Amino acid sequence: MSASAIYMDNNGTTALDARVLEVMLPFLVEQHGNATSRHSFGRTARTAIDHAREQVANAVGAHPTQVVFTGSGTEADNMAITGIAAGAGVDAGQIACSVIEHPAVSRPVQALRLRGWKTASITVDGDGKISQDSLARALNTPTSLVSVMLANNETGVIQDVTAIAESAKRHGALIHTDAVQALGKIPVEFQELNVHAMSLSSHKVHGPQGVGALVLDKRVDIQPLIYGGGQEKGLRSGSENVAAIVGFGLACEIASRELEQRSKLMGELRGRLEQGLKSLGAVIFGSAAERLPNTSFFAFPDIEGETLVVALDRKGFAVASGSACSSDSTEPSHVLLAMGIEEDLARGAVRVSLGKDNTLEQIEAFLAALEGELLRLKRLTAIAV
Repeated sequence: MSASAIYMDNNGTTALDARVLEVMLPFLVEQHGNATSRHSFGRTARTAIDHAREQVANAVGAHPTQVVFTGSGTEADNMAITGIAAGAGVDAGQIACSVIEHPAVSRPVQALRLRGWKTASITVDGDGKISQDSLARALNTPTSLVSVMLANNETGVIQDVTAIAESAKRHGALIHTDAVQALGKIPVEFQELNVHAMSLSSHKVHGPQGVGALVLDKRVDIQPLIYGGGQEKGLRSGSENVAAIVGFGLACEIASRELEQRSKLMGELRGRLEQGLKSLGAVIFGSAAERLPNTSFFAFPDIEGETLVVALDRKGFAVASGSACSSDSTEPSHVLLAMGIEEDLARGAVRVSLGKDNTLEQIEAFLAALEGELLRLKRLTAIAV
């Protein structure tokens, strides 16, 4: 990687904050106690985990007893979908999720369908917003669980989860939201969202990779994915990754404290970015809807997205062609196809997701490089034709 490379893939992962690394280091080097042990090392580890649990809870307006630490946001999603389904039983009603969910939600739902569960898909409109008619149709069938992400990882489009939760609850369904991308970019309040379960991830908020959390209404009957020594109130057994949990806690605290200034900065940068993109002829997906302030998902007609991503990488700009968790797929974005975008245009999709460390100078440099690469690729296309 070039020392001058400019990182613009913050929805994929974020850089570890130096302040977070500092609080993690003692638990990586000096303090190696198991949190279940009764000696001083163990008690120190337990105290650190309890403090981190408070920090995560405070960042999302929850009570510390509602926070269950997991190994990732994906695990938190799986725990919510599979664990709640196991608690309800296969005859309790269908599971409904939106057609734009992250694979960490959609694939567990698919797996449950193979095990006899009824499932329903909730569609979206051309802006990537949940169709209320589709939601209502799904809820006409007895439903155990509805899962709708708070903010989409590709388009950045934000859903009205509070209203969706009200509809679900009126029909006796539990509601889960994947808030992994929303945390640290917009206010996320567990109680205000009115949900029963909410997934979070550390490495999207400048914390370490390998740790996430499920925020859970204590009245929900949920079964664990991992059985063993009974850690995390029996819901997630296995010796805790103390250093990562400690880092996650501080990352949440910092993200909450700096939310306003980060959101303002990223919104201003994206505004300039999209001004430049439009002048170059880009189609910006979901632009009519409320979006995360840092995310821009766009395409240029007749330009392949993967080709443009590779070309920009060679120029020193790290961007993405979609979700980092499904980057091995050559298929066009399922999110864009669900929005009714034509397949050829969807194949051209590129995502820029900004972070707290990006600058206006970087945006200007990116736009200049992008313009040059577009001209080069169009010339190549003309020669090929």
